[in-house]
Amino acid sequence: MVVKVIGAGLAGCEAAWQLAQRGIDVALYEMKPQKMTPAHHSPDFAELVCSNSLRGDRLENAVGLLKEELRRCGSLILQCAEATRVEAGGCLAVDRGGFSKMVTDKIRSHPNIRVIPEEVTQVPEGPVIIATGPLTSDALSQAIGRYFGDTGYLHFFDAAAPLVTAESIDMEQAWWQSRYDRGTPDYINCALDKEQYISFVQELTTAQEAEVHGFEDKNVFEGCMPVEVMARRGVDTLRYGPLKPVGLTDPKTGKEPYAVVQLRQDNAAKSVFNLVGFQTHLKFGEQKRVFSLIPALKNAEFVRYGVMHQNTFLQSPKLLDRYYADRRNPLVAFAGQMTGVEGYVESTASGYLAAVAMAAKVQGRPLPDFPKTTAIGALGLYISDETVEAFQPMNINFSIIAPLEKRIRKKAEKNLAIAQRSLEEIDALTANGI
Repeated sequence: MVVKVIGAGLAGCEAAWQLAQRGIDVALYEMKPQKMTPAHHSPDFAELVCSNSLRGDRLENAVGLLKEELRRCGSLILQCAEATRVEAGGCLAVDRGGFSKMVTDKIRSHPNIRVIPEEVTQVPEGPVIIATGPLTSDALSQAIGRYFGDTGYLHFFDAAAPLVTAESIDMEQAWWQSRYDRGTPDYINCALDKEQYISFVQELTTAQEAEVHGFEDKNVFEGCMPVEVMARRGVDTLRYGPLKPVGLTDPKTGKEPYAVVQLRQDNAAKSVFNLVGFQTHLKFGEQKRVFSLIPALKNAEFVRYGVMHQNTFLQSPKLLDRYYADRRNPLVAFAGQMTGVEGYVESTASGYLAAVAMAAKVQGRPLPDFPKTTAIGALGLYISDETVEAFQPMNINFSIIAPLEKRIRKKAEKNLAIAQRSLEEIDALTANGI
């Protein structure tokens, strides 16, 4: 039996790999490069269209736990991320192009995976995992709407940050440091004094935005908010968000700056850096004008400007079960951001769980039980929780993982205890051959 996987993003590649590794023939459909979306620039699979960071690695952080669970479960995406890792303090950031190329090469060379370069415009009969992401083509998006009775979709808007060349950054106005000096000094920090910061915010709030059909501030997903939208929420909003100075010391003054823009390397050569937290949908000329007000970026060369696009996701609690499958038809499953998980690692986890569950179904084995005490299981239970009334995309966090029976006051100690319990569950599952 062949399992179809639609979409070769993070979730689709992870799903195809997990199925193939279990001896199942996979037909992986991908419309690139024949058809590209405005956010895509590369023909390779698993393209990172926003940040190049898979976020924190520490187990006190929920996404750090989720990554460790996936590592122990044999995740393709985590394997390739580790192999193409670039310095980013306590975060797992990757060489964007190298990462996608490695995923593509591994997928194309797997003997059980056949790549079919075409757009799918209808919901196929199962077994199938649809992982076409938040930028699903109009034809397939409409087909999924019809499949669920035209009541299954919600929309939000997502934004990507701009990239600048390393050689164009004025290092007389910047310095290398990681927040709180954790790990190695992997970020370039660009300070602004109070006068510079206020001027920057004023220009940001009045800059011209690119036209995005249907865009309103209330539609912006809180986890990926454009920097100009944040600026409009109050003059100090950015100082408590992406421009927060805490944990950083300006070597020129020996003091904490008034505000700081951090730059993170975007490739292994350290030749390109992205503006951390600067997702935007300003016009390209306005991005150049306003972001050049940051002293260290006054002569910055922008190799990619920020872009804004509409994301689409399912009303999953009404439609999907804990394995990301249609409640009416368990051989039709979905994965990735279209299910309402938010983030690269979360998308990978959904593709992983949808695939191992699909493998069990087609091979006649019991479904794997990833409980709420694990991050992988908690995500699947969150998106399928029918009691959730106002469903929104969500990153993994400890609040959706089952609490400890024993009360621990210190947050870091509590989170580590939750992580240890989770990893024991994961080790038990892998030992039994999930």
